[in-house]
Amino acid sequence: MIGKESYASLKAFVLIGTSVASFSGFVYNLFGYTIPTLLWVHLKEIGAAIIMLAVFAFAVSWLLRAKPNKRPSSYFIKAYDVFGLESKIDGLRSEFKTYDVALSFMNQYKKSYPLYNFALVSDLPNSEKLTIFRYL
Repeated sequence: MIGKESYASLKAFVLIGTSVASFSGFVYNLFGYTIPTLLWVHLKEIGAAIIMLAVFAFAVSWLLRAKPNKRPSSYFIKAYDVFGLESKIDGLRSEFKTYDVALSFMNQYKKSYPLYNFALVSDLPNSEKLTIFRYL
């Protein structure tokens, strides 16, 4: 026969066990089903918004970094002697409109005058000094 004290303690143990089980079931149901089903639609929209924001930020940064190349309008060939001083050779064409023609002439000059070095230079629109494109 079970005494009153042991019956009360058994009743309290069962009551605590069922309340813990029901509370854990409630928490499991709340965080496992209720909150995700209510917020899933909003979380999908927020995720899509974050992805679109990242794509937009990448596109804007790419457009700001990608500057159009401003090609020079004319190219010059400068001749340097063995001491590295700029010198003038009579009869050589030194101003050109296109890069390819200037490079071709510079290669020809290097073959004709092996003791000289040649630099293909131009003045860029936003630069104060001449920019060397090629040096032979």
